[in-house]
Amino acid sequence: MSEIKTINLPNVGDFDEIEIIEVLIVPNDEVQAEDSIIVLESDKATMEIPSPFAGKIQSVMVNVGDRIREGTAIATIEVAGAVSVAETPAAEVEKPAEVKAPVAEAPKAAAVPPAASKPAAPASNTERSGNQIHASPSIRRYARELGVMLDQVIGSGAKGRISKQDVKAFIKTAMSDGGRPSSGGGVAISAMPEIDFSKFGEIEIKELSRIKKISGAHLHRSWVNVPHVTQFDEADITDLEAFRKSLAKEAEKRGVRLTPLVFLMKAVASALQAFPEFNASLENTGERLILKKYINIGVAVDTPNGLMVPVIRDVDKKGLFDLAEEVGATAGRARDGKLLPADMQGGCFSISSLGGIGGTQFTPIVNAPEVAILGVPRAKMQPVYQADGSFKPRLILPLCLSYDHRVIDGAQGARFITYLSQVITDIRRVLL
Repeated sequence: MSEIKTINLPNVGDFDEIEIIEVLIVPNDEVQAEDSIIVLESDKATMEIPSPFAGKIQSVMVNVGDRIREGTAIATIEVAGAVSVAETPAAEVEKPAEVKAPVAEAPKAAAVPPAASKPAAPASNTERSGNQIHASPSIRRYARELGVMLDQVIGSGAKGRISKQDVKAFIKTAMSDGGRPSSGGGVAISAMPEIDFSKFGEIEIKELSRIKKISGAHLHRSWVNVPHVTQFDEADITDLEAFRKSLAKEAEKRGVRLTPLVFLMKAVASALQAFPEFNASLENTGERLILKKYINIGVAVDTPNGLMVPVIRDVDKKGLFDLAEEVGATAGRARDGKLLPADMQGGCFSISSLGGIGGTQFTPIVNAPEVAILGVPRAKMQPVYQADGSFKPRLILPLCLSYDHRVIDGAQGARFITYLSQVITDIRRVLL
């Protein structure tokens, strides 16, 4: 005898809320236990939520873009015998098993029927039930990484299900047409060819760290989807550096290290207040801007496993020594691999400082859905012309501001980085 059950979001870790980026089911879909039904995304990872039951989907209660939390109802399902995947007693079936951690690697794609079983006329996307695109999470991720819009791909499987070969065929067709997108707006980017480098000499294969795999996918998505512009400027930090060193003894008494980064964070907070469109995110529709009334700044930290960007909250409300203590403690947890997912959520703007390593200029990638990021190379002493005709040695800090050109135009970018340079040059402006 069948029974209608509700599928609720299980415990997915330390998240108050987490965004849905894919809904993989529609009413009347038949699912097996452990089939993925939705895909969630945090700042650093995506995770697929499986169905705890096998049966037929009756209703779907969430949409792409919704932010949900533990216990949120996702869907209802008609279950034969009302037994969950773990053969849980009836009194406990409403408590799905805990999802232990975000899934960094894509699962195996759902099996695709052999070529002989292809329908005579594959269903177009508009003929799919509920206009739902039938593709496994791994195929969806594969398509996103290549910049392919799945609603432009015709699936060869049952119900028009899309396989990896279908995506490749779409890319091949698009490239043979000169690489032009289809009339529906899909973008085709050809994959890099596979090369056997061992033909040219000895090689060694090294697995990327989990952090680099996850960050790489996020950075690629940002680079492909965000039209980047980078503007450069310089700030004279001679006086700021003198002020920082004058506070060294007091910082030592407090047990903190007062680095230039702390002053940069306060200067950026001031600039975000003066230019609120930099403290914003663009809606997925691309038609509205979400202005944030809080100032949380992500700080890139170099760790043994790769770059991480923990978020320091309410920077505008904290003093220099408080920020120095928090930045030091957070960076330490990052290097020790002890950051929680919540530590990397909620950023408004990011700072990537390479001053301790070197370099003169670089182009940082916007950490979407933020709309701007500040890159900070190494400062160096330079002769600077004075009004009296003389030259004086001054400590000059290069600034590299990348931003989303859909939100910020060149004039706004120039005003922001000019204002920021002025604040850094005379940190007393933070008090204005």
